[in-house]
Amino acid sequence: MAHFAELDENNVVKRVIVVDNKDTADANGNEIESIGVAFCQKLLGGNWKQTSYNGNIRKNYAGIGYAYLADIDAFAAPQPYPSWTLDANAQWQAPVSMPEDGEMYSWDEATLSWVAVPKE
Repeated sequence: MAHFAELDENNVVKRVIVVDNKDTADANGNEIESIGVAFCQKLLGGNWKQTSYNGNIRKNYAGIGYAYLADIDAFAAPQPYPSWTLDANAQWQAPVSMPEDGEMYSWDEATLSWVAVPKE
């Protein structure tokens, strides 16, 4: 089974569908993205890009609200905070690393720092 994401006019994912392998294959049984895209367009119209659960296609599995970034050919989740930046793998990174001391932390955008979550 193959997965395809429909994009809106701003390259934001509207939905993700599953397509049978036979509807993405050429005469030799090889999966070809353009064949799957043509199948999706014929069936539902729209602008489609292939995605995959394991991140082998476009770095991340597309989810509703994710953006397709053509310049790096990747899907990225919505930016969690204004200070976070996108890395080469289309993952959002805080401006400072979260402490690795086994405690639970949450991000505080006002102070641009990780704040320990009180234990209950």
